[in-house]
Amino acid sequence: MLVRYKKANEKIAMGLLSYMPGEKTVKKLQELIQQYETDDRWQLYLLKKEDDFIGLVGVEMGEDDYTLQHLSVNPSFRSEGIGKEMVKKLQALFPGKECLGTEETESFIQKCKETEEGAD
Repeated sequence: MLVRYKKANEKIAMGLLSYMPGEKTVKKLQELIQQYETDDRWQLYLLKKEDDFIGLVGVEMGEDDYTLQHLSVNPSFRSEGIGKEMVKKLQALFPGKECLGTEETESFIQKCKETEEGAD
C-alpha cells in the first residue's frame, strides 16, 4: 500500500532515500525532504508491506503528467519487483497522467513499460 509521506516518517524516508545512488550526506537528504514538505507539486509516498516501510517513490506533479524523481527500495527487498509495483501503483493513483522520468529514472520507467507490454 502506498502511503503519503508525513513528517512522522521523516527518518524512514531519509533512510530509504539514502539507498539511492548519488549524494547521501544528511544535509542533502534533509534538503530533499524539505522540498517534498514545502512544494505542493512534489509528492512523496512510502510503500508499506505488513508493518514495514520497504520502498519510497517521489514525484513532481505537472498539469497532464508527473515526473518520477526518486525511487528506492530497501536492499533486503530488491529484485522482488517492488519498484515496478510502486510505478504501477502510481499509475493507478494518477490515471490519465503520463509518467515521465528524469535522467536517473527514465531507464527504469522504460523497463516497467516493456514489462507491461510483454504482459499484454
